[in-house]
Amino acid sequence: MLKTLENRGSLRAMYETMALIRAVETSLLDLFGKGKLRGTVHTGIGQEAIAAGVIAALDLDRDVICSNHRGHGHYLAYCGDAKGLIAEIMGLPQGVCRGVGGSQHLHNRNFYSNGILGGMAPVSVGMAMAEKTAKSGAIVVQFAGDGALAEGAFYESFNIAALWKLPYLLVVEDNGYAQSTPKALEQAGRLADRPKPFGIPVAEADGNDAEAVYEAAEALIERIRSGEGPGVLYYTTYRLAPHSKGDDIRDKQEIADAWTHEPMVRARNKLPSEFCDAVDQSVAAHVRDIIEALA
Repeated sequence: MLKTLENRGSLRAMYETMALIRAVETSLLDLFGKGKLRGTVHTGIGQEAIAAGVIAALDLDRDVICSNHRGHGHYLAYCGDAKGLIAEIMGLPQGVCRGVGGSQHLHNRNFYSNGILGGMAPVSVGMAMAEKTAKSGAIVVQFAGDGALAEGAFYESFNIAALWKLPYLLVVEDNGYAQSTPKALEQAGRLADRPKPFGIPVAEADGNDAEAVYEAAEALIERIRSGEGPGVLYYTTYRLAPHSKGDDIRDKQEIADAWTHEPMVRARNKLPSEFCDAVDQSVAAHVRDIIEALA
């Protein structure tokens, strides 16, 4: 598989990460249709720029990542372990958790995920307290969707994180839906404003633009690491694939329109086509080889 020598925050490097995520998740949906997967599978196709951009701005030797039920992209951006992830979701012993964690319960070094909606908020804040006590210089990053902000645990967590100036970063991936419920039918007011009464700064950016994602993340992460307390990154994006497997009742034209300005398209418009084609082909071959070896 190709791997650029440029820094992790360059668009070329982030395109490689996004291409790997897209190839793996597209293959997972195909495997599910063939009955090869165990349990459920929630893909983040269309949301790859957030995983690639935020995680490129982290210190992977010490920072902690807490993911959610839609965490394949976060996992791959963190460690690139496509084989361990695919094998895990197939329920095989070669999986990162020996096939017993499945799609939603992954652990690899400083990466953790959990399937309970919003459930990682108090856990992440507790981890941030531990890192502050240990004076490690690490920050704890939690990924959550817009639907998760309906959970009360977030607001208790915001309060403690702000009160104790903890190194906690919440990354909100607002794809406009909580499973199949449009945000307008579930949430009142602007979600991006909810952390502000706690004195927590919020940086908003286009979640389909990998460079914008990275720049916003880099600036806020620097602030948190300096001891200024928690922060929130709020990105707008769109989930192109079903919530889980094939259950999708959204307007087909809405989905079709979203495909015209998704993260891979946006990145391709800025990069040489030869580079993008080479990456796509290399990643596809890499994923195909993994699946053939596991089958």
